Amino acid sequence: MEIVCYLRFNMQFSIQNIHNYARTASLTINDKTISTPSFMTIGTYGAVKTMDCSDLKKCNVDIILSNAFHLMLRPGIDLIQKFGGLHQFMKWDGLILTDSGGYQVFSLGKDVKINNEGAEFRSPFNGDKVLMTPEISIDVQTQINTDIMMIFDECIKYPSDISTTEKSMELSLRWAERSKKANYSAKPLFGIVQGGMYPELRERSRQALIDMEFDGYALGGLSVGEPSDVMYEVINENAHKLPTDKPRYVMGIGKPLDIAYAVRAGVDMFDCVIPTRNARNGQLFTSSGIKRIRNAQYSNDIGPIDNECECYACKNFSISYIKHLDRCNEILAARLMTIHNVYFYQNLMMQLRNAIISSSLDDYIAQLERNFREVKND
Repeated sequence: MEIVCYLRFNMQFSIQNIHNYARTASLTINDKTISTPSFMTIGTYGAVKTMDCSDLKKCNVDIILSNAFHLMLRPGIDLIQKFGGLHQFMKWDGLILTDSGGYQVFSLGKDVKINNEGAEFRSPFNGDKVLMTPEISIDVQTQINTDIMMIFDECIKYPSDISTTEKSMELSLRWAERSKKANYSAKPLFGIVQGGMYPELRERSRQALIDMEFDGYALGGLSVGEPSDVMYEVINENAHKLPTDKPRYVMGIGKPLDIAYAVRAGVDMFDCVIPTRNARNGQLFTSSGIKRIRNAQYSNDIGPIDNECECYACKNFSISYIKHLDRCNEILAARLMTIHNVYFYQNLMMQLRNAIISSSLDDYIAQLERNFREVKND
């Protein structure tokens, strides 16, 4: 039986199946529905590298992640507004979630000046002085007409001592409150739990954000260099304690096993560059594990990347042909490998949903463990 858990303005989150902490649900925004657990393909600048929107649809992608920080700097919101928003600019009719830019500010390093007002830095594109505040971030996301907005937060490096982490977490909470007050639209806005690897700080952040009543909740500050067991501990301790009736999102993790473990912990949404970036580096995800196309064994292999895959690349080309293209630095190789990996990840999420529905999630995870124990971020 379907349980309608959360309804507000233009968003509905409905849970259909629950298996321990894991759950399947539908998320509907502006009459567009996705099934969760869901993986958001990265389209930072309003494009998934090497793919167009037709490719994405054929790979069963229904939501992408773009970045408000980068789009603000290039091409700028004025141009995007001339098209009526990011959907029309890139000709995408699926959902778009925009990251606010907190992680991107962090990635600029020591040249960023952070204070209570916001983050001040030089544009990496032209050197102009830029100020990003919670209010500016929300305004940018609103003006480019995204579907789901994220609060502006601070992300810090791993490891950081507890005093530094606490100050950063408290700053992120102040920015979260300002982000919510700045949301002059009806667009869903997600809060981001911070607190590093310290359970007591994560608890404080989590509870404060719940009290602010956001439309969904993310776990941020992960996949920044911490050991996998530490990351799993943070997810296992926090995910199921986020509101049951709202979407739960872990930001930036993308190894198949990491996703599966997080789904088991109760997470609904994911994003990562691994499928697309690793494809361009020749690392292919298959039903039997990882294949590295630059290995000599594929030079004369007349079969597809994966015999069990129905993607465009596997249905039309041999792995030896794609290897040949890669060796010749042909752009088509990157496109075909990206199509394959993106399709694989959407199929992975479908298999996880099916496993929850059939109460066989542990068995499916055991299968993934046999195939993907040693996946690296190429």
